[in-house]
Amino acid sequence: MQGFLNVLVAIWTFFSTYILQKAPFMIGFITLLGYVLMKKKWYDVLSGTLKAIIGMLILNVGSGGLVSNFRPILAGLKDRFNLTATVIDPYFGQNAVQAGVEEQFGAAFSQVMMLLLIAFIVNILLVRFNKVTKCRSLFTTGHVQVQQASTAYWLILFALPALWQGGIKTVPMMIIMAVLLGAYWAVGSNMTVKPMQELTDGAGFAIAHQQMFGIRLGYILADKLFGTNGGKRKKEIKKVGDLEMPGFFSIFNENMVCTAILMTVFFGAIMAVIGKPFFVEAGNLKEGDSFVMFCFERCLNFAVYLAILQLGVRTFVTELTASFQGIADKLLPASVPGVDCAVCYGFGDANAVTFGFLAGLTGQLLAIVGLIIFKSPVLIICGFVPVFFDNATIGLVANEKGGLKACLIIPFFVGIIQVLGSAFIAGFVGMAQYGGYLGMFDWATVWPAITVILKYLGYVGVGIAAIVLLALPQIEYARDKKGYFLITEDYEAYKEYMANKEAK
Repeated sequence: MQGFLNVLVAIWTFFSTYILQKAPFMIGFITLLGYVLMKKKWYDVLSGTLKAIIGMLILNVGSGGLVSNFRPILAGLKDRFNLTATVIDPYFGQNAVQAGVEEQFGAAFSQVMMLLLIAFIVNILLVRFNKVTKCRSLFTTGHVQVQQASTAYWLILFALPALWQGGIKTVPMMIIMAVLLGAYWAVGSNMTVKPMQELTDGAGFAIAHQQMFGIRLGYILADKLFGTNGGKRKKEIKKVGDLEMPGFFSIFNENMVCTAILMTVFFGAIMAVIGKPFFVEAGNLKEGDSFVMFCFERCLNFAVYLAILQLGVRTFVTELTASFQGIADKLLPASVPGVDCAVCYGFGDANAVTFGFLAGLTGQLLAIVGLIIFKSPVLIICGFVPVFFDNATIGLVANEKGGLKACLIIPFFVGIIQVLGSAFIAGFVGMAQYGGYLGMFDWATVWPAITVILKYLGYVGVGIAAIVLLALPQIEYARDKKGYFLITEDYEAYKEYMANKEAK
């Protein structure tokens, strides 16, 4: 018996040391488990598991590159202006967690992957029992789940120090985090069902990304302020598609190009202000080298490392999502998948994507100028993902419901909120010193609110946050009991139902 126990202890020690605490192998283990439960052939299991592990290793290369590329600029800002610069971007935010979670809390980043697994199970359960919970959408965007699990991990540990002071209390920590994050995934993606079904004419998907509350808010405000207010007033809506766009705007549709341009504009200006002498003294540049080319190359490297990160994420997320999706399909009737926000760009007015992006960028720039003028201790730098995907998506939905004015005005204010909300929460919880924060709409509004509630109300705040989240689909269902599930089960019947309802 003693020998058997020793074997179990040895197995657990190996697992916790080389898998649980190593994010690439933890992702591989989760993927392997999913495929085995799906009864995949052994070579498919092996292939998927290896791709998941390799994807995470690629991600780590990109993450390390961002650290080495960004650290001299942070040091220069701190040395010359005593400023803490934070890039609002999911990849920079994830990198900040990886760099700082052990130092700040004595926690292992691999626990983020365990949080992701348990939170996803919570999401599955909420959707599986949708007749009770009213949650109709499963969050399947794996790379977004990794980013959000990372940020939520930091925010909750900060707000509830009792979970880690004196040693990590794994079980209560995972329960609290998984319930809040799993509820957010289920409820948030559920809130986008109606906007997406109307935008796509019943394509049968929701959005599972970083701006789900922003999408629903934009949908409501566009309709109330600029649109027909649910059919209560008759008016002609002038949409973005009614305008002609100059061709050069198309360059902003290319992720890598847009990232390079934004990083060159922002980081190039910052490095110019820091000055060549600092970088020479720090050993990053030789006295006789061209400072202009040094800045340009350093700025382009951000696009390079972000591309590496995205490649790694895509590589392992494809396998991770597939391994879970097969299980979910068997367990979740009467539901729709929550997908990446970019999926909706094939619907509605294509130019609304560009207009929303530029309006949001203008709002972000104005807010950043405000931070500088009022001498904010945290300086925000635009990242490509929030400024494009948040504002393009919200702009597309706003244009559909309220036309051109809604597409320009709503993303403009979203851009301001992204910067100010991120500056507050990144400084409040200490992520700013590691150079990144997730920064997208929900994480500049909803999650800062949750963090403050947890910080000052403790475990009571956990209950309040969970209850408020889970109450939202119940409220939506109560307002339209007949159409609530009809919109996902039979969209043509739903349109007929709504036409009759408006006629009455």
